[in-house]
Amino acid sequence: MTAIAEPLPSFSGRDDRGFFVRGAIIMAVTVAAGFTFNLAAGRSSFGAPLLIHAHAITFMGWVTIYLTQNILVAKGNFALHRRLGWLAACWVGLMLVLGCAVTIFDIRAARVPFFFRPAQFLVFDPLTLFAFAGLTYAAIAMRRRTDWHRRLHFCAMSMMMGPAFGRLLPSPLLAPWAWEAAFAACLIFPLAGIVLDIRRGGKAHPAWLLGLAVTFGVLIGTEAITYSPAATALYNAVAAGSTGAAVAPLAFGHPPGAKPAPR
Repeated sequence: MTAIAEPLPSFSGRDDRGFFVRGAIIMAVTVAAGFTFNLAAGRSSFGAPLLIHAHAITFMGWVTIYLTQNILVAKGNFALHRRLGWLAACWVGLMLVLGCAVTIFDIRAARVPFFFRPAQFLVFDPLTLFAFAGLTYAAIAMRRRTDWHRRLHFCAMSMMMGPAFGRLLPSPLLAPWAWEAAFAACLIFPLAGIVLDIRRGGKAHPAWLLGLAVTFGVLIGTEAITYSPAATALYNAVAAGSTGAAVAPLAFGHPPGAKPAPR
């Protein structure tokens, strides 16, 4: 059991805390910039429904938790880091519930950004969220393997950067590849970790490969499911009896103020 708890020999004794703290700070700043820009551009407002506010507070709370956890480790406060870790484990469950609830709300209210296909939005939002949760819980399960723990958490957090990049990138001009562009931007973070590992030790830690495999699994799964009859049936079931039922699941919408695409 002791051997299982030890890090891989080629990565033992390496202090990567600075990299993960800097990465967490950059992620937090990117998220804040994305949502601040969205608010300044008038694409969101404080008059949104309560569910949207609860979702925003919960997801911004996760960014705060992740940044705090990395700072605690850098300062050597492992006791508080472990206690906060249990809160984080519960927090992810709340994110799953609210994330799926907001996705359904947006579909039914026909609030899907016009540069996304509604069926694609219905697929990639929860798929990304559950992949994030899987990587996060895997990181928690491997908390005694610090090398794995840090990298899996980092990969999970990078998957949550899509909405921030979607707001910073000129997404309306990137359709029909707006989601794929935001996805590609998220890869900057794990790829930076891989480069650092290779420069320091000559090879990438396998945790990065696992994280990338899960990340690309979301991409492949989203593309495969979106254009299948299953996605259309799911969209019709979710949107039934709502404003969203008038929106074609695979048609791009119109800019704000225009009528939705007819079915």
